[in-house]
Amino acid sequence: MQDQRADLEWREGAVPVSTRFDDPYFSLENGLAETRHTFLAGNGLPARFRDGFHIAELGFGTGLNALATLQAWMSAGAPGRLDFTSFEAYPMDAAAMEQALSAFPELAPLATRLIDAWASGAHRIDMGHGMLLHVVAGDARETLPAWDGRADAWFLDGFSPAKNPELWGSDLMQAVADHTVPGGTVATYTAAGHVRRALAAAGLAVERVPGYGRKRHMTSARKPQP
Repeated sequence: MQDQRADLEWREGAVPVSTRFDDPYFSLENGLAETRHTFLAGNGLPARFRDGFHIAELGFGTGLNALATLQAWMSAGAPGRLDFTSFEAYPMDAAAMEQALSAFPELAPLATRLIDAWASGAHRIDMGHGMLLHVVAGDARETLPAWDGRADAWFLDGFSPAKNPELWGSDLMQAVADHTVPGGTVATYTAAGHVRRALAAAGLAVERVPGYGRKRHMTSARKPQP
């Protein structure tokens, strides 16, 4: 049986690094700022928020992206419900999640709710403020094609394509496109050519745009309207 645990070491005392993929879970510079630039602004958020907006994500990790999204949703005063579905093959345990998220004190009230629910074993979590979080455990190459949802925005946040190629293959990028509403968007920190080509081959309009910090470029994409 495949080992489903997240195996970690810690860099600079606060940044979790996957020993399986030899890659940090978030930027060594400022993980929260990276999330806001890459996944929120990269998807035109919070301006696009509306009741029933659905975000999907490859790579739940520490939960940082979900918390940053909820903070943005609250700050925008968006009405109604926000759905956030994340696909994660190697879930982190609650103690490690708490240690990682302690680097972002401004998210502490939201993080406490997530950590408490996560520690209880819940993968469907009412985060309050209208956000419903669902973390789908397992290999996304199997779980995403079987998903019956479609997202308005995607966060592609797997480990580096060079170190975790399984999460960036053409079949999975096609599944992402298939589970995106017309006019929906995709954003990721990577500008790897094969990822951009896979997204384009899946029918998305792909752009290379400025990245966060020392990353010169990232990728954003949109599913054309019919």
